[in-house]
Amino acid sequence: MKVLVAGATGGLGRSLVPQLVAAGHEVTGMIRSESGAAGVRAFGADVVLADGLDAAAVRAAVESVRPEVVVHQMTALKGGIDFKHFDDSFAMTNRLRTEGTDNLLAASQAAGVRRFVVQSYAGWNLQHGGSATKNEADPLDPNPVPATRQTMAGIKHLESAVTNAEGIQGVALRYASFYGPTGDIGKGGSMVELIRKRRLPIIGDGNGIWSFIHYDDAAAVTVKAIESDVTGIFQVADDDPAPVKVWLPEFARILGAKPPRHVPTWIGRLAVGDAGVAAFTEIRGADNRLAKETFGWQPGYASWREGFRNGL
Repeated sequence: MKVLVAGATGGLGRSLVPQLVAAGHEVTGMIRSESGAAGVRAFGADVVLADGLDAAAVRAAVESVRPEVVVHQMTALKGGIDFKHFDDSFAMTNRLRTEGTDNLLAASQAAGVRRFVVQSYAGWNLQHGGSATKNEADPLDPNPVPATRQTMAGIKHLESAVTNAEGIQGVALRYASFYGPTGDIGKGGSMVELIRKRRLPIIGDGNGIWSFIHYDDAAAVTVKAIESDVTGIFQVADDDPAPVKVWLPEFARILGAKPPRHVPTWIGRLAVGDAGVAAFTEIRGADNRLAKETFGWQPGYASWREGFRNGL
């Protein structure tokens, strides 16, 4: 199958492209500049150059490849997230989720692409409170923290545009928080360094529940989604959602770092704003059962505990 992966040099793209090639697919990576081309070609894929925000370039790229499936993995999240200025951290990613999605989707429809798979997210944007995890039938948070509203709008636009696109099979994969060698939660990553230096405390009660997924596991289910003919929204996470007060001390222990400090909510709010406080005290995890049942998938790292020990 001919597959075009937009964002082939990103954290997930670097796991996805070689897995697709290994599965026998004819893969082309759409990237912004020649600087990343050698890495993509080393995986056994071809390369086409286009900036996702340049509609004409995207259309020309998709037309030149004529793929059966297009995969949208374009983000711009290098350098970590400033929770206090959340939307600012996601400004370019939000453009890729809105303008970039519209450009790539329109080009795909014009080129007769059969299937379109897009990267979404499951974490802070899920409805707060209530059950420990939320599934795809639960609404996204109806009252997002003001600092996250533009990013929430970008996610909603992406999911709606793709799953309601005319004449194309649309799939949105809501990945949980990524970890792996090339991520913020990975060897040398910004969050790992904060934990090593004891600069990432538990805020308030630490009852915010996080779900995680290793890049390789996320890529594996993405391959299955590409090869399937089902449509809709699916959450991709491991089997072990955990509150901050559980996973953060355990991660510090795995890293050989001192246990995290505890700070009251009001101090946390001064440092990381309402979005950061919510992430540590209110958010809920992602139920992964629909993706597992639909795609016949099981995460290689069923728990972040195993993954953090072996998968970074």
